Amino acid sequence: MAFLPRNSSRTLPVFLWVCALTALVAFATVLVSCSGSGSVMSTGGMATVHVSISDPPSCKFPNGDFQHVFVTIRSVQAHTSASADDNTPGWQELAPQLNTQPMQIDLFAARPNACVLTMLGATTALPPGTYQQIRLLLVPNDGSSGPLPVSNACSDQGFNCVVLQDGSIHELQLSSQANTGLKIPPGQIEGGPITVAAGQDVDLNIDFNACASIIQQGNGKFRLKPVLTAGQVSTNNTGISGQVVDASTMMPIAGGTVLVALEQQNDSHIDIIFMQAAADASGNFNFCPLPTGAVFDVVVVAINGAGVAYNATVAASVPGGTALGAIPLVAEMGPATGPATLQGFVTATTGVAFATIDASVSAFQTVTLGGGAMVPVTIPAEGNSISNISVDSNSTCPPTAPMNTNCAQYTLIVPASNPSVGIFSSGRITYSSPASGAVLYSVGANAAVPMGGGMNDCTPFSKSTSLDSLGNPLKVTPGATVTPMEIDFPGCS
Repeated sequence: MAFLPRNSSRTLPVFLWVCALTALVAFATVLVSCSGSGSVMSTGGMATVHVSISDPPSCKFPNGDFQHVFVTIRSVQAHTSASADDNTPGWQELAPQLNTQPMQIDLFAARPNACVLTMLGATTALPPGTYQQIRLLLVPNDGSSGPLPVSNACSDQGFNCVVLQDGSIHELQLSSQANTGLKIPPGQIEGGPITVAAGQDVDLNIDFNACASIIQQGNGKFRLKPVLTAGQVSTNNTGISGQVVDASTMMPIAGGTVLVALEQQNDSHIDIIFMQAAADASGNFNFCPLPTGAVFDVVVVAINGAGVAYNATVAASVPGGTALGAIPLVAEMGPATGPATLQGFVTATTGVAFATIDASVSAFQTVTLGGGAMVPVTIPAEGNSISNISVDSNSTCPPTAPMNTNCAQYTLIVPASNPSVGIFSSGRITYSSPASGAVLYSVGANAAVPMGGGMNDCTPFSKSTSLDSLGNPLKVTPGATVTPMEIDFPGCS
């Protein structure tokens, strides 16, 4: 199975789009109503664009070790050329207010089930055209780019940082992204390039997937490997909402964590996460707004406060604007009820020397969706999973590692049961019981250049395995740890 991430260089469907947008002056109104814009009229032959940013974090404490993730944005730009590079003329400012008043944003500040994190600004002077690239420019941590934010929550750790559960502040290291921009290429713009006509109002949302964008190095430092998507959104009737409940009681799952992912198939017909969030204490979730006409598969996993794991549940073929109602999850039964752990190694080599890469690792289960198609779906990693790793040392390599490789270990905590599946049709959905028998997984990883803005590395840059370290099918059991076959990346830079 080929594992192709959404932030690959190939044209892929994309993550998420969240809530409607307004000019910065209408910020308060938007947060209350989550409605569309239209309050600013474009003039002459120009178009108006309102830019918002969203991030429904799934790794915020207690689901992870992060309390806050701060980034400071000084520019949002768009270009009509898919091949425009950093120095190509013609980049258009979408929120010119940021040039003189950069905004420091806590990506984890959104209220539960909120649509928009914050408004970045607006322009009424965008030339009409079809815009194929978008980029965000950050204030560098040394503050050398010009104007600085009014206040700085990062203290002496630059202007981009993470705050851990214990309150400690750590610099979020950047590469050249502060100067050249965090790129959102055509393959990561949901619905394709954004076309604006003279006099048109357009709402643009940028989703900054912070949980997938932070790499922790072995030395305890953090660096940014940006995972962003963008899309034109309409009003707030395009969201997908629901409530996750225990199938036996039809009540919210007490304690623990409930993770919900929106997924779409990539070019290899694998369901990849478009957006992920944690349900609130009542089991409620709300992804809004989503691009008009978009259809998603919703994948839910949970572990309750007593450590009992639930099967993954898939609601397939769900269009935007759907309220799914109750999504029942079945608790694992038997003498062992805890989740399973997939713990393995990723290695990297140039072929003749050690190589350093960033690797993103995911687990998959195969389900039968509409038309009888067998589709691998991404199973959100739970608990203390470690899925974004820095492969930068050879000190912990297993005996099976190839010569001249760096190695790093990942940990994925997953359900030890087969999924339940329901297919949305004619406004209704009925879920199957989880299948009995062996619980099989596959694991995929993609490689990126460290400090390279998410640029792919190695040949191939994406690999997967459905075998364990002994060459048998990758089968899990409750409460046990299984070692997948090593994923070795050759041909790295």
